[in-house]
Amino acid sequence: MNRNRNIILLLTLCSLLSLTIHAQKINERLTMRVKDIAEIEGVRGNQLIGYGLVIGLNRTGDKVQQNLYARQTLQNLLQRMGISTTVDTLRPENVATVLVTATLPPFARQGSKIDVIVSSIGDARSLQGGTLIVSSLKGVDGQIYALAQGPVSIGGISAGDAGNSVDINHPTVGRVPNGAMVERTVATDLAANGSLTLVLRQDDFTTSARLSRAVNETFGAGTARSLDGRNIVVKVPAKYLDDNVSFISDLETIRVQTDVVAKVVINERTGTIIMGSNVRLSSVAISQGGVTVRIGTEYDVSQPSVLSRTGETAVTPRVNVDVKERKPESIILPDGATVEEVVRGLRAVGATARDIISIMQAIKSAGALAADLELQ
Repeated sequence: MNRNRNIILLLTLCSLLSLTIHAQKINERLTMRVKDIAEIEGVRGNQLIGYGLVIGLNRTGDKVQQNLYARQTLQNLLQRMGISTTVDTLRPENVATVLVTATLPPFARQGSKIDVIVSSIGDARSLQGGTLIVSSLKGVDGQIYALAQGPVSIGGISAGDAGNSVDINHPTVGRVPNGAMVERTVATDLAANGSLTLVLRQDDFTTSARLSRAVNETFGAGTARSLDGRNIVVKVPAKYLDDNVSFISDLETIRVQTDVVAKVVINERTGTIIMGSNVRLSSVAISQGGVTVRIGTEYDVSQPSVLSRTGETAVTPRVNVDVKERKPESIILPDGATVEEVVRGLRAVGATARDIISIMQAIKSAGALAADLELQ
């Protein structure tokens, strides 16, 4: 008897443990890490830009008759190498002028390598097989932060001549993996004055308050304070003052339940409707029907016989108008219905994507949609 009771108790405990683990997994799916929803103020990349030449092209470079600065750039390059020449004597077909762009990541040091994007600014047909020669990359302050050079990978194909050619992907834009070497660093001061600021990627007062509360529960009261719906100031605890990296690592792993504004996003060009799970509608009745008008013109031709000496060909247009009206379909939705239920109901009565978009706009105008309607 006692044995059976112990077995029942053990099974009950196992069931409760399984339910607890399941609930924890569900809670983890509903929450997100701080590092997924927020950034640290000041930790950012910097845009770099430069000008250069891509050489070694198979007669697909800039046309010299229309692109004078390609020859001027090549002349300047040769002069720096001790070769004296003039612009008029240069007829390069294997050279293309390009703009070189890159993003300098935070904490990059001298000698670090970054990827660069090479884009033709002339009339070159393709950068396939080309090599970017040394190009200096500057920031908005005019200082040189990196030097770029290397073979260009375009990820496409361009073949043929002007009369018959085939292009796959975009042959006038390429990439040089690890093609730039950092020469100057950008100083990033973490936790200046003993505090840092978390910046939410999407502003929301509820999420900001929850994040502040979660940080205080983890590191102690008064550690975090929400300034607004996007920024949260976090003080570095005393035990982390000499180890800011460990504090940021622990801070980023905190899980927070996020909240978003109810929104319906509609793309009229593609007929796409994206809706959030928290979008609700008030009680509403929808009647949807359509009238189709088809207008066609037929031409009746009257032509005299072959042996007739008189008469001429006459063309008489005949216009046909056909009007068809589809019986309106009605849908009644209860209070609290979701947009998904609306779309499913409209699909059931044969409404097209553009009909659904028009109906959603009308529901918003009627005040029955408690969500933001964003058109793209």
